Formats: sequence, C-alpha cells, structure tokens
Amino acid sequence: MTEDTERHAVKMAKKKAARDKIMATKTEQRGLIIVHTGKGKGKSSAAFGMIFRHIAHGMKSAVVQFIKGGMSTGERDLILKNHSDICSFHTMGEGFTWETQDKTRDTEMAQAAWEKAKELIRDESNSMVLLDEINIAIRYDYVDINEVVEFLATEKPHMTHVVLTGRNAKDDLIEIADLVTEMELIKHPFRSGIKAQIGVEY
Repeated sequence: MTEDTERHAVKMAKKKAARDKIMATKTEQRGLIIVHTGKGKGKSSAAFGMIFRHIAHGMKSAVVQFIKGGMSTGERDLILKNHSDICSFHTMGEGFTWETQDKTRDTEMAQAAWEKAKELIRDESNSMVLLDEINIAIRYDYVDINEVVEFLATEKPHMTHVVLTGRNAKDDLIEIADLVTEMELIKHPFRSGIKAQIGVEY
C-alpha cells in the first residue's frame, strides 16, 4: 500500500466513523411534506421519480394534477396502462391558465382537485400523494394556502408522504414542509427556440 493510498484509507475510515455516528441518531420515521418549487425544470419529473419508486416497492400512491389538462404524457400513460391498481391518477385541470382564460372555471376545477386530494391523503392506504402544480393553483388563489397548510398540519396521516410541486411555493407552505427543493433555472432550451419534446417534457 502506497503512502497516498494509506492516507486516503485513514481519511475515509474517519469519515465513515463520523457518518455512522450521525446516522445512529436518525431514528424517527414519518410521512414527509415535500415541496418542489423554483423556476427551473424538473419539479414534476423529480416528484414522479418518487411515485415510480413507490410503485416499484409495491406501495400504494396517488397523483392529482391541478393544472395540466388531458394531453398525453409518458408518466400518466404508463401509470394508467400498467400500474392503475397501485397508483390512482386524477387529471383535474384543463390546461395552463393562459390557455383556459376562465378564472371561474379554473377555480372550480382547482377546488374539485383539492377535494380529491384531501380524500386521497385521508386514505391511509396511500403511502404517497403527489399534488402536481398545486403551487400554481395556490398562487392564483384558486385554492386557499391557509386551508392547505391547516389540512396538512392537522389531517395528514402520520405515515403519509405528500409532495407538492409548482413554482412560487408560498412561505407558509415552505415553513411546514420537511423537505424543500428549489429548482434553479440556469439554461432552458425554450429560450433558444426549442419546443417541448416527447420523453423530456412529457
């Protein structure tokens, strides 16, 4: 063993001992409130990654889409075709707000989505519930942030994970969340004239 290799081994052994000591203190297990926000791409993609992990482990989950309309997406088609027995999928929106241009209708749809979301979260057989683009519905006051925060704080079952996506997450939601990730926009192909592409955006 060379001196450099030996020095590295000693260093890594110390790191492992320190890490093991930290990990020994992490004993609690409970359902998390997870927020994916920010202007960068990947909020829903990351959330669906967790949904697919649940599916792979045979754990029941559910998805409620607050804004996205009926267009075909890879994740929705895959779940509906192959995994609807373990993951219920509810597309409750009718498209982005600039497409619908009807605040009353958008509010009604978002309220219906929120009612469905509460029903699915209350069902303790769902280990994870994804509320896709709910932050946008909250931002436009289609859904009341105070009601969302109160419900998650008082009615979410102890072991249920709830994932909330969409840019501009409210501070009150961030405050009660256990895990918050902000996707930072550095570059985006749309700004270079490249449209949304199958397998990347949907």
